[in-house]
Amino acid sequence: MSKRIFRAISLASFIVFIACAVLFFGVLYGYFSEMQLDSLQTQTMLAAKGVEAGGLDYLEKTDATVRISWIAADGSVLYDSDADAAAMENHLDREEVKEALSSGYGESIRYSDTLLERYLYAAQLLSDGSVLRLAQVQNSALVLLYEMLQPICIITAIILVLGFVLAHSFSKKIAKSLNNLDVEHPLQNKTYDEIMPLLLRLQKQQEKIEEQKAELQESRQQFESATANMKEGVVLLNSSGTVLSINGAARRFLGQGLSAGCSIATNAADLGFDTLLRDAEQGTAGEKIIAHENEKYKITATPIAVGGSTAGVSLLFFDVTKKEKAEQLRREFTANVSHELKTPLHSISGYAELLANEMVKPADIGRFSKEIYSEAQRMICLVDDIMKLSHLDEGVFDTEFETLRLDTLAESTAASFLSKAQKAGVEIETNTVACEICAIPHLAESILYNLCDNAIKYNKPGGKVTLSVKNSATAAQLTVADTGIGIAPEHQKRIFERFYRVDKSHSKDIGGTGLGLSIVKHAARLLGAQIDLASTPGQGTTVTVSFPKKG
Repeated sequence: MSKRIFRAISLASFIVFIACAVLFFGVLYGYFSEMQLDSLQTQTMLAAKGVEAGGLDYLEKTDATVRISWIAADGSVLYDSDADAAAMENHLDREEVKEALSSGYGESIRYSDTLLERYLYAAQLLSDGSVLRLAQVQNSALVLLYEMLQPICIITAIILVLGFVLAHSFSKKIAKSLNNLDVEHPLQNKTYDEIMPLLLRLQKQQEKIEEQKAELQESRQQFESATANMKEGVVLLNSSGTVLSINGAARRFLGQGLSAGCSIATNAADLGFDTLLRDAEQGTAGEKIIAHENEKYKITATPIAVGGSTAGVSLLFFDVTKKEKAEQLRREFTANVSHELKTPLHSISGYAELLANEMVKPADIGRFSKEIYSEAQRMICLVDDIMKLSHLDEGVFDTEFETLRLDTLAESTAASFLSKAQKAGVEIETNTVACEICAIPHLAESILYNLCDNAIKYNKPGGKVTLSVKNSATAAQLTVADTGIGIAPEHQKRIFERFYRVDKSHSKDIGGTGLGLSIVKHAARLLGAQIDLASTPGQGTTVTVSFPKKG
């Protein structure tokens, strides 16, 4: 910038110098011309008086430095100091002569043929009607300029050098002042007044930038606040794959080290969605499900188009682990229901076919009818449990929460199972204290019924089932303990799944749908209760349900 300022100042100085020199030279040349004309006029008047007094003798005796001509009234030359008068042409048409004849005095300026000289003429009318003319040679401006060329060149060189030095100094000073401007606080600069309009404009732009910056910061904070607590991961990328924004959910999936300003390429390649990312960068949206640390995520990549080109990519990460697991459970549930229903239906169909074709002995008809009835009851229980479980899955409450005596409920449930326990050779007893809970009655009854039913079914002849109710500081605890076959550790985490049986052959012999403990789990969840299981194979199982205290 300083070079441009230097060149501008130097050029301006040079132009100003040339213009001033030409103007000065022209004014000076004109001034001296006027002075010379005035001097020539004075000489002409003096010479005219001499001619009036001495006539031709005066002219011949005069040693003048100028040319003197005496012209008659008819224009003929009577005398000329530099030429033969007789041979000279008539001068009546000369401008200065005509002016002198008409007004008494005349003057004119004429250039030579080469334009290198010019002549100054002054003419005075004499009393006898003749005209006395004096002429003086004056060099033209070109000749004068040529003669003064050397000093002019010296002066020009001095002025140019001085101008360049000053221009260099001024340009450095101006450039330094401009380079040191505090653009963050324009109005605090102390500089030239001519720069103030620029500083005012910078101030307005700075204020506008600050406003836009504040708006962008507010929008960014709002966006980050909105995405910070989202379960879904959100990542915004620019066109080169650099992270512009990332929320906590996405960082947990992609790595805590990934932040704004980092490239996502390595993470995308490691996790297997680099192709999806490249397609999005080229303008093609897509989605993909990938497995990561025993979880499944659906990744959606959407290009962000600005002006017909892809300016960035938005990535959304959805945790579909529960959804996939639910879908798998649904498929397993459907398959299990089909299997559980198919077995009794085949039995009923087989027995019915034999009866219809009269292929059963009269003595076996009663036994066949009992089998059909038994299988039908098994189907009814299965359908009833499925409906209960579906009802619990939907979270639909048939009744409102009520205050219940958990000890009374446990004792009544134990009493209802006395007959079944006696048939199985199992002793059932209760050990309760007065305890109230707030629960939905039929859900609490369902929990007790299924736990007691399982404790009797999977017990041993001569075994024992104990129902206990006690209070703790934070919960009311229901415990159902048996001395039955127990559950191996590898099965304990899955026994609350639908249709899961530890020993399917034994379960078929004792009946049951395989949905009892699943119903217990769902009912407890709806009541806000917690289930704990402790079991040792061959020694028995203890299930504890902790209900929240009333109020």
